[in-house]
Amino acid sequence: MNTKRLPAGGPGPHIVILAGGTASRNVTIALTRQGARVTRIVPAWDSGGSSKLIRERLGILPVGDIRQALMTMAYAEGHSGDVVRICNARLSETGSQAELVRELAFYSQGTHPALKAMKPGLAEAILRYLGIFMAAAGKDFDLRRGSIGNFILSGALLAAEGDINAAIRAFRSLCGISGHVWPVSRDPDLLLVAELKDMRRIEGQHRITGMAPADAAVGIASVALTEAHPNPEALVAIRAADGVIYGPGSFYTSILPHLLVGDIATTIAKAQVPKILIGNMLEDSETRGLALDDMARRLFGIADGAPVLTHILAHEGAVPVARVVGASRFVARAPVPATGADIIARDFEDPWHRGQHDAGLLTATILHLLRKGL
Repeated sequence: MNTKRLPAGGPGPHIVILAGGTASRNVTIALTRQGARVTRIVPAWDSGGSSKLIRERLGILPVGDIRQALMTMAYAEGHSGDVVRICNARLSETGSQAELVRELAFYSQGTHPALKAMKPGLAEAILRYLGIFMAAAGKDFDLRRGSIGNFILSGALLAAEGDINAAIRAFRSLCGISGHVWPVSRDPDLLLVAELKDMRRIEGQHRITGMAPADAAVGIASVALTEAHPNPEALVAIRAADGVIYGPGSFYTSILPHLLVGDIATTIAKAQVPKILIGNMLEDSETRGLALDDMARRLFGIADGAPVLTHILAHEGAVPVARVVGASRFVARAPVPATGADIIARDFEDPWHRGQHDAGLLTATILHLLRKGL
């Protein structure tokens, strides 16, 4: 086992986070601001929203999770506030195509104040990528609730002739981002499929995430992914990691499927570093009635029992009764772990935001585990 200790000063540990674009935002920010070098590895099977429309029209890898993670990095590092503002903007949900075209022109013609405030080279590159996307998408592309950042990153991907890693490098350079973001696979046509406990199938990430209450009550038995080749940059990042983090995020659509991609599970298993599952605070439609221990067992199951997990951070509130936030119950955990992973049970709830993690406490716990090693 690895017995190395992290230095008290100097460059921080390299932490790889496997999760979707948004749910791990706060812990990414907290770790980055504590000096950690963070690499985000994100899904490549997003099939909903703006990403779905772009993917279907252009036949490219979905970029929504990549864009979200890049903007989180930029914000965490204190760079490019105007870029974050532009890339997180969305067009109106309603209105005629002509009205939406006029709204988009406010960005594509450089009229938005944030674009005017940018360094000329940065604004010019963003406008160039936006123009490339618009030309490829065509005049009849459905712009409703379109993500400006997805449009820009898609244009960068087209400019790089479909090489998503090259597009990301160009975008990181423009924004001055130090942290890395890589899709777990570069394959553009991945399909995620869930099989329910009654043998019915639900195809597509967005349909699984948006399951009807009746389907959520039945529960997911397993998920499968069409054959996926791992992104070489993701493998390099895992091999160089001082720690691997799963989540937080939607378990069956944003966390577990990473281990279905090529050599990702094998590479994680070989890494002699802490591998930590951040237990979700609340249940969602994917995990109704699923205990945290069950999630951990399924991670091991996907990896055929290989050591892909060493620690579980489990929320354990002080109130010994079932609690809910809105319609969501807090995730339960069994009193006796059955996976061999160490459970660190604490009250991880943010005292200011019910049902959300205290990112500072999570970060302190993660960095402590990394300093201890294995």
